[in-house]
Amino acid sequence: MTIDHLLAPGARLEKVASGFTWAEGPTWIPARGVLRFSDIPGNRVLEFSEASGTTSAISADAEFTNGRTLGRDGSVIECSHGRRALQIDRTASQDGARYAPEILVDRFGTARLNSPNDVIQKSDGTIWFTDPSYGIKRPDEGHAGQEEYGDRYVFRFDPADGSLRPVVIDVEAPNGLAFSPDESILYVADSSRSPADRDHPNPARPRGHSIHAYDVVEGRHAKNGRPLVEVSPGLPDGFRVDTAGNLWSSSLTGIQIFTPTGEKLGEIAVPEKVGNCCFGGADGRTLYLCASSSIYRIATTTTDAAARG
Repeated sequence: MTIDHLLAPGARLEKVASGFTWAEGPTWIPARGVLRFSDIPGNRVLEFSEASGTTSAISADAEFTNGRTLGRDGSVIECSHGRRALQIDRTASQDGARYAPEILVDRFGTARLNSPNDVIQKSDGTIWFTDPSYGIKRPDEGHAGQEEYGDRYVFRFDPADGSLRPVVIDVEAPNGLAFSPDESILYVADSSRSPADRDHPNPARPRGHSIHAYDVVEGRHAKNGRPLVEVSPGLPDGFRVDTAGNLWSSSLTGIQIFTPTGEKLGEIAVPEKVGNCCFGGADGRTLYLCASSSIYRIATTTTDAAARG
């Protein structure tokens, strides 16, 4: 099995921006033709313009934002380590609009969230996000704090009624997440091979590096969790699912691509550790990669299963 059919003829990996500490949280904003992403330790949010090939900072005090997704209304929904919150930039698709995200939710009952990490929006408008503790345990990724509800969950937030409910509680360090094309399966990355508390890890806690799959029951419950693929070398951080259901996962050495049943098709080698990726470009077929200090891209033959714009 190969990935040749997934890459455009003559496709090659191209570095388009560099100079970051740890690039993360990419999402494509089609209305403006830009890639928005974060430099988490640099506490910046940046945008790369495909038309001009230039990168500009839209915030230099970003409260350590991480993963983000394009909302169904053109907004950008983001995870903030520093604010320990899920937030929304409602005017992200408008030219010249000021970056001023507002908090959607930052508490589970009376407890503060840990540090929301990555996020997706389902077709019913609900927002699903992961909440590991990297932003409260690592000083370069947020502010010191405690796990106030005592664990690390994947949550489902419903903007219609403001409800917040755990949907996955058995992944040690939930990180990237995505739905299958028909939203019948939820995929969740476990990055606990790299524990949040690097200096004093709890030896009793698991240390995994797999992407797990869950059946989505009645559109709102995640059931029958099972490991789907183990990503190595390194671990799965952010990832995407294409229209055929293939998983495009970050890893230490590049982007590893798996079928919906977990067979590895191949890998796009990248000279830096990859943290996340997303599809974008004018036709949605360009894969953009956040890889440590740089942004790369490569032309593909497919698009994101959840693409909209």
